[in-house]
Amino acid sequence: MKTIITLTFLLCTTFIFSQTTISGKVLDEKGKPVFGANVFIEGTYDGGSTSETGNFNFTTKATGNQTLVVSFLVYETSKTLIDVASFQNKTIKLRESVTSLDAVVITAGTLEAGDKARVSVLKPLDIVTTAGSAGNIIAALQTLPGTQTVGEDGRLFVRGGEANETQTFVDGIRVAQPYGASTNNVPTRGRFSPFLFSGMSFSTGGYSAEYGEALSSVLLLNTQDEPDQNKTEISLMTVGLGIGNTQKWKKSSLSVNANYLNLAPYQALIPQNVDWNSPFQSLSGETVYRYNFNNGILKVYAAFDSSKFDINQENINSPEKIRVDLNNNNFYLNSSYKGVFGNNWQITSGLSYGYSNNKINLDSDKVANDENAAHLKLKLRKSFSDRLKLSFGADYFVTQFKEDFNPISGSVFTNGYDSNIAAIYTEADIFFSKKWAAKVGVRASNNDLLNETAISPRISFAYKMAKNSQFSFAYGDFTQTPNAEYIKYSNSNQFESEKASHYILNFQYNKNGKTFRAETYYKDYRDLVKFDTQMAAYNSVYDNSGSGYAKGLDLFWRDGKSIKNLEYWVSYSYIDTERDYKNFSSQVTPSFVADHSLSIVTKYWINDWKSQIGFTNSYSSGRPYNNPNETKFMNGKTKSYNSLSFNWAYLLSQQKIIYFSVSNVLGSQNVFGYEYANNPDNAGFYKRKEIIPTADRFFFVGFFWTISNDKKDNQLRNL
Repeated sequence: MKTIITLTFLLCTTFIFSQTTISGKVLDEKGKPVFGANVFIEGTYDGGSTSETGNFNFTTKATGNQTLVVSFLVYETSKTLIDVASFQNKTIKLRESVTSLDAVVITAGTLEAGDKARVSVLKPLDIVTTAGSAGNIIAALQTLPGTQTVGEDGRLFVRGGEANETQTFVDGIRVAQPYGASTNNVPTRGRFSPFLFSGMSFSTGGYSAEYGEALSSVLLLNTQDEPDQNKTEISLMTVGLGIGNTQKWKKSSLSVNANYLNLAPYQALIPQNVDWNSPFQSLSGETVYRYNFNNGILKVYAAFDSSKFDINQENINSPEKIRVDLNNNNFYLNSSYKGVFGNNWQITSGLSYGYSNNKINLDSDKVANDENAAHLKLKLRKSFSDRLKLSFGADYFVTQFKEDFNPISGSVFTNGYDSNIAAIYTEADIFFSKKWAAKVGVRASNNDLLNETAISPRISFAYKMAKNSQFSFAYGDFTQTPNAEYIKYSNSNQFESEKASHYILNFQYNKNGKTFRAETYYKDYRDLVKFDTQMAAYNSVYDNSGSGYAKGLDLFWRDGKSIKNLEYWVSYSYIDTERDYKNFSSQVTPSFVADHSLSIVTKYWINDWKSQIGFTNSYSSGRPYNNPNETKFMNGKTKSYNSLSFNWAYLLSQQKIIYFSVSNVLGSQNVFGYEYANNPDNAGFYKRKEIIPTADRFFFVGFFWTISNDKKDNQLRNL
């Protein structure tokens, strides 16, 4: 018995004395103790937690060299190689995690919307439930700071830049023809419906080196990665009808929608300010197929649009109206793959093809043009750590444009061009800490049409000054091929790329459903195209001697918490910009720019009425125009623009909605500018006519029905 007791005692003593005590203290970068951190030997169950003073103490049977792991939510996990026998009373410092939700985000020049956006100024619903937008993504964006309302055009004009200075991308791949076809002073719309998109990033300047061929802005639209369920959506509207269907399988899904629009019945009831022979009609559709691999996702997006209209337009230089009969056919195909491989590598690749054909009858003269455009993209991204990520990639753009002008008398004039642009870029995302971050990149491109190579550096910094507020700064150089309206006529060797440099300083505050942004910027334009005739023509003399600048202040405030069921935002922009380009005789403010712009958007949910109502008021100060009866160039200014719009969505049931909207409720008589005669009358006076909206108001009524598995989904997000 004594022998057994003795052996037991010896075994216990050996076990106890074979364990080693590990002890120390865990501090943050400022030397403050970290309470509640987990400390353990990797590959064992031996460990403990830190006390309020940051101290830890535990025993382990492990011997020799081991890895000590220290982890806590808001800090980077620390792994330290230690000698177990000698690791007592040591200090370990943790670095703040740069991937936490409250870490700094570079926001200069970028407005985001979507569920995946770290800092979102808009929700996905907001893109198209804005009163006055009529389901048009572009119209909704025009309520954001930095944009101009150019009612006679309808496209995006950003911070003193023309509409062609903004490029559109779907899943990172360029869209060569993002707008529907139109004619002079008749506004167009974006081609894309909101049905298939889950998020958006709208850059008003200073954007990533990943994107090029845009002097002012890029608009990034992201299709849904995965739909939530099977569903069918039906739309019956005063202007047409639409239908959409989504089918979801284990690894793949398919979404399809089609729309037919015909404004003839509507315009027969509502007076118009223009003389239509045949109002606008279109048949369009979109589809997205998605397949989820183990390590990535493949998306194939396709869209088509066939539209036509016939209109008689007044012209101050013609005693008779000019008939414009336009037929447009457009097709766009986009295929992209995004996945991961190897050790923290990510690949993004894709290609797109766009085709646009216009057949236009101008009285008895005929114009026909075709554009074929393709984009090939490859991007690789390596995460070396949470603090350093390196991206590099290549783009190849191909554009072929041909136009035939066939006058009623005379021979056919053929114009066009072929352009190939190859580009490479690299960019590093660097997180110095939870408060400091930078994005540094450079883009190099070669344009064979212009026989030119351009190097464009880009850099952005962000500093988080407090938990809910931060500053960002961005600088970048940007280049773009001159407008097709110029290079189609002439020997392209006489042209250079147009250039711009952006400087942006941004402050953003975001807390509890409230967002405030203030952004000031300066843009320097160089090598803008000038010509010596009244309009760009085949016999014009072109050069790149133009220049200009744009500077201003953009403010944005959004509040979705202060008043129950009410969300609203306010956007204000001030801009000071001048250009000497085209056929300008001096450097002046262009006719599409208003010095001051203000938008107020409200959305209110009324439970008792099962309704969402919204108001949007858009205001801008007068725009300049040139009056040849005065000696000073571009000395005139229109009256201020103001438009109040209203919408009402009423839920008949959870999945059935009646929707009503009207733009310019108050019937403001807005004037966009003036068209002057080319020659004076007998009294030496140049006559003019106003450029006004095609209609004083636009009324819309629709019925929207969703059929889904959960019997809860509806189309409120699409209205």
